[in-house]
Amino acid sequence: MGRKIPLWQCLIVILAMVGLLMWSILKDTGGEPHIALILAACVGGIVAAANGWKWAYLEKGILASINRSMQACLILAIVGCMIASWMAAGTIPSMMYYGIKVISPSIFLVTACILCAIVSLATGSSWSTAGSMGVALIGVGTALGFPSIMTAGAVVSGAYFGDKMSPLSDTTNLAPAMAGATLFDHIKHMIYTTGTSLVVALVAYAVMGFMHSSSNAPDLGVLNEITAFIEASSNISIIALVPPVFVIAAVILKLPALPSLLGGVFIGVPLMFWNRPYIEAAIDDDLTANIFNILNNGVAMGSVSDDASAIIQELASLLSCDGMQGMFWTISIILCAMCFGGIVDVTGIMGTFAGLLLKVAKGRGGLVLATEFSCIFVNAICCDQYLALVLPGRMFKEAFEDMRLAPKNLSRCLEDSGTITSNFFPWNTCGATMRSFLGVGSGYIPYAILNWLNPVVSIIFGYTGITMTKMSEEEYQKILSEREREQKEALEALEA
Repeated sequence: MGRKIPLWQCLIVILAMVGLLMWSILKDTGGEPHIALILAACVGGIVAAANGWKWAYLEKGILASINRSMQACLILAIVGCMIASWMAAGTIPSMMYYGIKVISPSIFLVTACILCAIVSLATGSSWSTAGSMGVALIGVGTALGFPSIMTAGAVVSGAYFGDKMSPLSDTTNLAPAMAGATLFDHIKHMIYTTGTSLVVALVAYAVMGFMHSSSNAPDLGVLNEITAFIEASSNISIIALVPPVFVIAAVILKLPALPSLLGGVFIGVPLMFWNRPYIEAAIDDDLTANIFNILNNGVAMGSVSDDASAIIQELASLLSCDGMQGMFWTISIILCAMCFGGIVDVTGIMGTFAGLLLKVAKGRGGLVLATEFSCIFVNAICCDQYLALVLPGRMFKEAFEDMRLAPKNLSRCLEDSGTITSNFFPWNTCGATMRSFLGVGSGYIPYAILNWLNPVVSIIFGYTGITMTKMSEEEYQKILSEREREQKEALEALEA
């Protein structure tokens, strides 16, 4: 290990990262942050080496950071296969078709948010929700005349509500573990802030949907043309909906996520042969090779003539995907980001900033504000939502205890900012994933109302004291005893 890195050098590392990302995303490469993240990691490594940090130690930090992201990378690759399989099986086209037929344009955004919230609650995964239900809803919204970024915002809001509130979610279990709260106390405590934010978001979506549909009423002729196009390019059937039903049921039964998603992929494979329009378009002479192409290189549903309407052309692009191969661009962003995140974590650069925030946090409201800002900051700098829960959780735990605030207050703050804002940054694992699944840029963020409103509501609750539960004297004394025991054990280990 090396010596503590001075604050001004920590600032150099952070400013280098921010500046390089701004250059790569906004000015030069049009949204390719890979080289910027690698260069930022180099700056961090040079600063660390100048302060005596050995490369072997930095490498361990990088590998540990990458290891934390490996499950996310595997899920990305498998979901890429799943989307390709479901496209070829007619699953996603069927979801689009029935959605266009059933959902009223005036309540479409509300319906999209609620549907994604239900699926995410059942599965505990915002990623799986966006990669299945979200993809279909983007197509439905396009057919109904809604901009993709608006639909994506409603999808992300619903998906993250369910992810936060589901006991099956990894972040929902991680946050109370960091704060020392119990799982169900944590979930019940989040109802106040997250529930309030969802109600406001649904009202906003209702108003937006009504205003948009009244000024942009879908042309029945165009809708008929769209449904005819979907029918011509795929076999539409209730049976095609079996794969997503299986995945939801598997996760509800608490089967592991990766095998459940793989099951969803392979259940879709037999349905491909039943999907005659796709088979006729995708298979030439080598059946086996083309099946592998479907799973690895993606699918393209139907073809569009040059004189087709713009809306049909956009729908045709939504009915295409790049399979597993298309996810490796996103996976490579995650790996580059983890190189930088591992260095700033293991060298204590992030801990330096968290300590600085603790010094300026005044009172209950200031503590909540500092915690939530810290979570957002870690999401942006360390590029990983798990670190955005772990690092602030470790740093602010004692501060909450000293203020005699129950642990569930801290766990709620961690999720109200760490979990829900992770998708705002394109280089964060969650941000890269949402953009990859939904096929949109960062323009959806203003429409992801729940995600940016939830931290604001949580900070207001912190300053006003609404639902900020205090510890009893017995609970506080128990925590002090636990601290004394841990300090004694640490001294004994040091002496030994």
